[in-house]
Amino acid sequence: MEIRDRYAPSPTGLQHVGGVRTALFNYLFARSGGGKFILRLEDTDRLRSEDVFVQNLYDTFAWLGFAWDEGPDVGGPCAPYIQSQRFEVYKKYAHELVGRGRGYYCFCSAERIDKIRQEREAAHSSESGYDRHCRHVPPEEASRRASAGEPCTVRLKIPLGEKPGDEPSTKFYDLLLGDIEWKNKDINPDPVLLKSDGFPTYHLANVVDDHLMEITHIMRAQEWLPSVPLHVILYDSFGWVPPAFCHLPMVMGQDGKKLSKRHGATSIDEFRRQGYLPDALINYIALLGASYEEGKDIYTLDELVQRFSTEKLNTAPAVFDYKKLEWYNGQYIRMKSDTELSGLTLNIAVGAGLFGAPGQRPDSAQQALYTAAMPLVKERAVFLTEIPEKLRYLFADPAMPAKEEFFPKKADLGVTVELLSKARAVIRSLAEACSDDEAEALIKAFAEKEGLKLGDLMMPLRVAVTGARVSPPLFGSLRLLGAEKSLARVDRVLEGLK
Repeated sequence: MEIRDRYAPSPTGLQHVGGVRTALFNYLFARSGGGKFILRLEDTDRLRSEDVFVQNLYDTFAWLGFAWDEGPDVGGPCAPYIQSQRFEVYKKYAHELVGRGRGYYCFCSAERIDKIRQEREAAHSSESGYDRHCRHVPPEEASRRASAGEPCTVRLKIPLGEKPGDEPSTKFYDLLLGDIEWKNKDINPDPVLLKSDGFPTYHLANVVDDHLMEITHIMRAQEWLPSVPLHVILYDSFGWVPPAFCHLPMVMGQDGKKLSKRHGATSIDEFRRQGYLPDALINYIALLGASYEEGKDIYTLDELVQRFSTEKLNTAPAVFDYKKLEWYNGQYIRMKSDTELSGLTLNIAVGAGLFGAPGQRPDSAQQALYTAAMPLVKERAVFLTEIPEKLRYLFADPAMPAKEEFFPKKADLGVTVELLSKARAVIRSLAEACSDDEAEALIKAFAEKEGLKLGDLMMPLRVAVTGARVSPPLFGSLRLLGAEKSLARVDRVLEGLK
């Protein structure tokens, strides 16, 4: 049997961590077994579904770098893969269910149902949901009324006990959670499958599509577990064999509550804007609820495919740790070549006006300098977005800091000017040194000869050249700026301090 699983989002919002984790696990499971991964858009919520969210879905997965084998944009043997284009299919199966005696037409108005709810609330009744009033309408009468055009819905008959005291239940097996049994009395009483306007509900469309698209495995978050008993009853009502179920652990914030915007970024767009790499996100999200190999943290997508199985899944909720994700992002930044990292951050730099006015592209000399500067920031960078700003001092003279920023510890203005004046003598040698080791040896020898502390000598020099006490490595900065520009910056600062 070929594995066929699916990601079936509702296009009612931006793609977020939880949804992408579900899609990724389905992708990995299908690929690991040589099967097919399918995308289906469940857009029956016409009030909230928007084209912009559909485009966001396509853009998100194009950026992440993994895709489906069948779907609305690529086609496939089970097209269409958009539920709003399949309404006639759902109507057919809803009426078939009535014909099988497992569903029925309901003529109750919204006003009647609301009245029942109010009466129950006034009586403090524990009953909830529909009172099954139309379940007892003779089938011939119901069929005649429906055929005559009387507004009606189609409801599912939840199996009830044959005699008082019977408590039938629905059983199913979950690949992760094991055997599960649900009492039928705890299932929504005879839920609507087809609305009076012909729109299907989630339950009907979901089950019909999974059957017709030959889905073999349903892998989704545990929040969907309560819908399974109803779906199992639907499969049985049609005479179909349900797919295998696997309900993934929830993704929680560190406060133990379901991950949401109050914990920070959750939409993939936000992570992208903040400067995360898709490889880092995929690597980290793949670990939310799964364990692959002890002692190994970094995985390519192909390595995840090779290692993935339902046996690697955890039952406990996964905790989303932003600091851990930042660590992953830093690791992936360091794995990029200078050219790759320059390319990944170039548009950010252009937008920030690093090469002139915002939007101005670099000339060939600026482009070469920008790429050559990547080693200065690569080792400590956490986000792509921070890289251009850290290198701004290479493309324009930094603003003159407050004079106290130049002072080494326990030094005053006079001492600082003297230190910077002496450091000026060694700048050309440092800028022309072939390596950091050579530059370090030169300045250490100079400090020893002048009887100065190395830190006291380097502090005002660093601030003069980069504009900040904390900056990318000084020796590399001097080499990239060159002796003349570096000397000019020191002279400018000396003049300002004096």
